[in-house]
Amino acid sequence: MSISLVLLPLAVAAVAAAHGVTSRSEQEGRIVCEVQTRMRDENLLAAALHDTAAVVAVAPDSITADWAGVRARFQRDEAGIWSAHFTGDIDEPRAVEVVRAVDVAYGRQVQRAVLERLRQQAPAAGLRLESEQVTEDDAVRLVFAVQGARS
Repeated sequence: MSISLVLLPLAVAAVAAAHGVTSRSEQEGRIVCEVQTRMRDENLLAAALHDTAAVVAVAPDSITADWAGVRARFQRDEAGIWSAHFTGDIDEPRAVEVVRAVDVAYGRQVQRAVLERLRQQAPAAGLRLESEQVTEDDAVRLVFAVQGARS
């Protein structure tokens, strides 16, 4: 089976008033779905795919991810919107499930990148990391102190 998903950035999806998943069939009979996502950065996408236990290959114009019996080829169009073409032992609900799992993993990658940037840039801004706490829902709370200020 072959399924293609168009991964709409959340902002584009909101403007287009798309809600959830929409699908249609192309002339070739291939199912094409549109799925809302926040994925933009190809390095974070590749890392997120690794987090979902995919074997990942990155090429200049695409990213390929292989799971047991399923292959997804991610490509970005001129507007920067990713699409994923799935082949193998997959149906539409499973393809959407995979993309949503990748989107969750992508969110964790974004969080890691932002935290790392904050940790690196804090000293230059006159801040010292005092504490870091991860909550049950994986939110991270950082407490910074202004260097030179009394605690």
